[in-house]
Amino acid sequence: MVLIMNDYITVIGGGLAGTEVAYQIAKRGIKVKLYEMKPQKFSPAHNNSNLAEIVCSNSFKSSLHTNACGLLKEELNLLDSLLIKTAYDVSVPAGQALAVDRNKFSESVTKKIDSIENIEVIREEVGKNSKNLSLKEMLENGIVVIATGPLTSDGLSSEIKELTGEEGLHFYDAAAPIIEKDSINMNIAFWGDRYEQERKKDEDIVEWQERISKNKENNYINLPLNKEEYEKFVNELINAEVVELHNFEKREIFEGCMPIEIMAKRGLDTLRFGPLKPVGFTDPRTGKRPYALIQLRQDNKEGNLYNLVGFQTNLKYGEQKRVFSLIPGLENAEFVKYGVMHRNTFINSPELLDNTYNLKKNENAFFAGQITGVEGYVESISSGMVAGINAVNKFLQKDKVIFSKYTMIGALADYISTENKKFQPMNANFGILPQLEEKIKDKKIKYGKLSDRAIEELNKTRILQ
Repeated sequence: MVLIMNDYITVIGGGLAGTEVAYQIAKRGIKVKLYEMKPQKFSPAHNNSNLAEIVCSNSFKSSLHTNACGLLKEELNLLDSLLIKTAYDVSVPAGQALAVDRNKFSESVTKKIDSIENIEVIREEVGKNSKNLSLKEMLENGIVVIATGPLTSDGLSSEIKELTGEEGLHFYDAAAPIIEKDSINMNIAFWGDRYEQERKKDEDIVEWQERISKNKENNYINLPLNKEEYEKFVNELINAEVVELHNFEKREIFEGCMPIEIMAKRGLDTLRFGPLKPVGFTDPRTGKRPYALIQLRQDNKEGNLYNLVGFQTNLKYGEQKRVFSLIPGLENAEFVKYGVMHRNTFINSPELLDNTYNLKKNENAFFAGQITGVEGYVESISSGMVAGINAVNKFLQKDKVIFSKYTMIGALADYISTENKKFQPMNANFGILPQLEEKIKDKKIKYGKLSDRAIEELNKTRILQ
């Protein structure tokens, strides 16, 4: 048991997650000291002094019950989320999506936080090189929730690195797209590992494929391409629209790895001798080596999500859907996460956090927001909700509140805290929920049932209000 000396809880970071954390703590009668470095210091992406500043899209995504992010907003609304309620208050027309007037949103959140008696907003930077505000000292005296986002300052990043360990902190995110396994066309795709088939050349390849499909562990899903399919894919890839990176991102990211579209522009055959090399495989449909081959690797413990190996990319999301769906076998692919390459400070949460966002090696420390590996506005708010509630329970020496993994809030917390050697940030999607026992082909019906089940489970959760 770690001694708590302060009569308040410290929250570092006044973004979406941090303000939600502060509100959830304060509404339960506990004092909060909320540290925000703006306007004393700005990150490269921020430009005004309000709390909860939105720097990218003004969309909070779909509000439909049959959409994963829509379900997450429903759950947060039921739990009295300040940020979600504010977003609806300042919403602008966007069809079925929730979009906000970004200036009114941040202004409204700032006014609400400033008006709460239990919250003291302190406009100073925390971390090395700041005014005697050391994270280490804060943790020695009380509970601290770190919610500083993907552009955490260098001084605080240095202290987080000391707190979590040398390999605990990542500074950029280069992630491949992730798709639902059930949406892969297995009439084209086949199971296997490189060279394993060629070692089996004396055995009937079809018979071997049937046997290996029953024992999929440690094997990849493979998508073979012929010459025409490969060249069509490469041509579309190199001509697709890309996201423009900020200047401060370019140097760090391109030193780390190469986007697949940049690699493709180096020559027509570059990918065939790189991530799409067919060496070591036999296409069971032809009995010959494919012209090129794409591998998909299992991405979660349940085995219902797979990522495209080597497909880190800066293509716009719509272009990823269009271009990657040209790959034979992925024509009906359901993408639960698109590939990204951007500056993104996040910790190795599966090693470091439990499913309440509490640091395993120091129970006084909680994390919230994108620094935990949840990705997106609503997802960050969700992590703030869970961390805030559990920081209060820790303060009051009560049991932790663990949300059911059948809820989207709980599934996200479970995802970031479950062992995963290839951990990468994740947004809300139905693929991280435990699947239904019955097989339902109609997506809307399936997602509706998953959402209904989630709300039922959430209503069973006992939380100190």
